[in-house]
Amino acid sequence: MGHVRSNDEGWRVMGRRRTAWWRTRAQGGRTPVAGAVRRVVVLGAVLCATVALTGRPATAAGSPGSYGYDKGDRVVDGANSAAHAVDLEPGGTYRSSLSKGASVYYGLHLDATSDVYVSVTAVPPAGTTVAATDGIKVSMRNAKGTGCTYQSATFGAGRSPHPVAAWAVREAGKALCKGSGEFSVLVERVDASDSSSDTWGLELTAVSEPSPAQVGATGTPQVWNSASPEAVTGEARHRAGGSGFAGAVAVGQGAWRDDVGPGRTLFYKVPVDWGQQLSVTAELGGSEGGSGYVNRALDLALYNPVRGSVDEAGLSYRGTQRSVALEPLPPVEYGNRYSVVDHENGMRFAGSYYLVVHLDAQLADDFGQGPFPVTLRVRVAGTAHAGPGYAGPAKPPNIFDVTAQDRAAAVTGPGPGNVGGGGDAAMKVLAVAGIGAGTALLATLGVWTVSARRRASTATP
Repeated sequence: MGHVRSNDEGWRVMGRRRTAWWRTRAQGGRTPVAGAVRRVVVLGAVLCATVALTGRPATAAGSPGSYGYDKGDRVVDGANSAAHAVDLEPGGTYRSSLSKGASVYYGLHLDATSDVYVSVTAVPPAGTTVAATDGIKVSMRNAKGTGCTYQSATFGAGRSPHPVAAWAVREAGKALCKGSGEFSVLVERVDASDSSSDTWGLELTAVSEPSPAQVGATGTPQVWNSASPEAVTGEARHRAGGSGFAGAVAVGQGAWRDDVGPGRTLFYKVPVDWGQQLSVTAELGGSEGGSGYVNRALDLALYNPVRGSVDEAGLSYRGTQRSVALEPLPPVEYGNRYSVVDHENGMRFAGSYYLVVHLDAQLADDFGQGPFPVTLRVRVAGTAHAGPGYAGPAKPPNIFDVTAQDRAAAVTGPGPGNVGGGGDAAMKVLAVAGIGAGTALLATLGVWTVSARRRASTATP
């Protein structure tokens, strides 16, 4: 089987066997065993192909270097200038790449009234070397090339490569971004001189938010209780995380646990409706062995429904259990967008809020491969109320809604076929099919071999 998987070696081995079979036929002899060998080789090749198909992409959700891209992503190339940029359509998701030191453009054709959000997730390969200041900068630019808004995302003090995301916003009411027409998004890679030169993957999303139906229906942020809430108590339920935004696994109020290996990143989502207030605490359990100090052992990041960064927190680690909480967050309200504080400004619409948990790869050096118990304690307080009443549909539709199905999934977990990754469900189906096919092939091979041996024994004088 090892020979068959290699194109060069496989053809040579199969060629020798096929030549031997034809030579026997030309000499007028009958060789049942040779016939069985021929069938074994053919079926072995099929089995190897099946194993290769099911084994190659079946990386565990959240394993180092794996990221669950959306299965619907369109592949696009960034351009060297805004004039040559490929347009992103609001409601679409895209896959691209970014080389070291590069700056690339993507285009947008926008109306005059919608707010538009473009989020860019940078995905460095596993094992690459990054500095604390490495990351991306994403900016929205008008037709003249003037920047409207920008945000940066870095890997931070842990220097552990993992997916990070930054967003750029076109707010229709802001002077530099007013009017319809051509806009562009500039994505810049920020690298230290001693960082690896590996190319990073990118996933981009574009979301359009319509204006409220009633002008002046919203206003400045309301006064809210900014005291740190009590963390949710009680025994944690096991809920494995997803491997990307598209495959984020739903959780609701309660305590949720997963066992996480060093270098892994897990994605969860929490439905939060208008008027509700989210609070999150993350715990990293104690180690059973090893010693040392990891500066940023756990990184917890919160992103809003358009994958815009809201807040992040991290904790250091010496082998004993520790916990960290996000900043107190305001209830979700349309008016939060007028706040100048990032973690308040980002809580501007209802929908699924993303929790992204990363464990520093350095944990393996000091405390072993683990896995380490990670617990999320999630609280969703407050009574939901109606939203601002949009003048039209969002793109993609319903992104700013919380449905009964969303609330149910947050309690019961992912349903059949949803295993928490952009392509993980399909890969699980292929793996099961491949294992079943392999089992059937092995059984057939056994029957053929026994039959061939019996015929050969009968034919022997």
